[in-house]
Amino acid sequence: MSKVKEADDRFKKFGTVSFTSITKTNDFVDYLEDNKVMGTRCKDCGTSFFPPRADCHQCLASNTEWFEVSGKGKLVTYSKLEYAPIGFQDDVPYCIALVDYGDYKVFGRISNDLSEEDIQVGMEVQTVVNTLPNGQLNYVFTKA
Repeated sequence: MSKVKEADDRFKKFGTVSFTSITKTNDFVDYLEDNKVMGTRCKDCGTSFFPPRADCHQCLASNTEWFEVSGKGKLVTYSKLEYAPIGFQDDVPYCIALVDYGDYKVFGRISNDLSEEDIQVGMEVQTVVNTLPNGQLNYVFTKA
């Protein structure tokens, strides 16, 4: 009797609209469920990745480890979106941003808890897990 391998589709739980249900980094969702935002780091050359990657583009190794995106990052830039792609049209307006953690950068949304007047380039923010109304998980930036 042959065994049927079940698809590891944990990644379909991530984001407002999940365009990818299967990836080599499905553990990312398990970490979100544990209230941790995680990236990966190549054990061979030390390159850090967010979003997480299983394969290093620098040294071409597949020898990565998980690290937690924690502490304070610096808001590099942001943009307020008034129009959104299919699947996100009910979310507008919202702000997307790039946050610098030193060894790596994180791209994502700014929490709706912050008003546009509160958002300043250079401010310290942190990346936190967010549960959407439909039960999906993502991460957002909040004031540190």
